[in-house]
Amino acid sequence: MTTKIILMRHGHVEGIRPRRFRGREDIPLTVLGRAQAVATARRVAELWRPHAILTSPMARCVETAATISDACGAPRRILDTLIEIDYGLWQWKTHEEISRTWPELYRMWCTTPHLFRFPQGESLQDLIARVGDALRYLLQEHRDRTVVVVGHNSVCRALTMQVLDQPLSAYWRLHFRPCGISEIEFVGDVARVLRVNETFHLPAATKESQNNLSAQRSNSEPVQSG
Repeated sequence: MTTKIILMRHGHVEGIRPRRFRGREDIPLTVLGRAQAVATARRVAELWRPHAILTSPMARCVETAATISDACGAPRRILDTLIEIDYGLWQWKTHEEISRTWPELYRMWCTTPHLFRFPQGESLQDLIARVGDALRYLLQEHRDRTVVVVGHNSVCRALTMQVLDQPLSAYWRLHFRPCGISEIEFVGDVARVLRVNETFHLPAATKESQNNLSAQRSNSEPVQSG
């Protein structure tokens, strides 16, 4: 039996520049984000016939999932365990604000995220437990089917890290761009990752903005989830 997970982050939203800890701020897709969702829906419909679309309850994910659902004719379901990590007191603050107000905690988040908890928020251990529950549910309820999962950067990291059997200290080694497509396959209970964060299907304007952002990241600290 083969179970296939088509994993992706939601489309573009406000708060990417200047970079903010978006977290559970329930913001909609931008015009660019909606264009990314349309292009991604078209790509998914070309390559797969998903049985269902599972999505985080956040508006940016629900909107992305709805576009894919319409293109593929597959039902969608909100899965609360796919929700973004809770940044607590840091939510919607910029990285500059946080590095100035909580310099030692910010350094810890950037260097040892597995030892860190957001003030009045979650830890990576909380995130990995929730996403692990989502993965177990998917493998039980959608066995031998293809399912699209629409989540956040942190959720995509957490799910992929579990499949690859990576420790939480590896959190910054993965990054998922808006509407990048990943593919995970379970043959029985044996998992393998077939593709990670593919963005070839996205509009040219998206690629240009991503290239600019990547250039900025090369000399900056790790990027938050979203």
